[in-house]
Amino acid sequence: MKKSDHYLKIVEWSEEDRCYVGTCPGLMLGGIHGDVETEVYKELCQAVEEWIDIYEQDGTPLPEPTAGKEYSGKFVVRVGQDLHKALAIGAIRHGESLNEHCVHLLREERAPYGEDKRVQRVSGRVRPFEKR
Repeated sequence: MKKSDHYLKIVEWSEEDRCYVGTCPGLMLGGIHGDVETEVYKELCQAVEEWIDIYEQDGTPLPEPTAGKEYSGKFVVRVGQDLHKALAIGAIRHGESLNEHCVHLLREERAPYGEDKRVQRVSGRVRPFEKR
């Protein structure tokens, strides 16, 4: 296994740039741009190898690996008293626990990879969002 295999490499389409953009969060700044997804990935892999070489030449420890990382599903967010109160009231209104309510709000806010994953609550149940 190469050292570069320990780092997450992401290639995704950018509407703003009208091309594919490849990044390696946590290891390198910036990204690789191009019109062909597979070429961007190939260049990204090469750039990651070069970044690792730079770290090693400088004698700088490599950042913590990002690929294959497991997550517990728990994290703490400090939101302030007013937002905490508003979220708690929202949860009560929807007949949900505070945790369920926050998870639903997080899922509604940002759908991965451009898919519309928003949901609407009807009678306390979650249903796919219907565009009107």
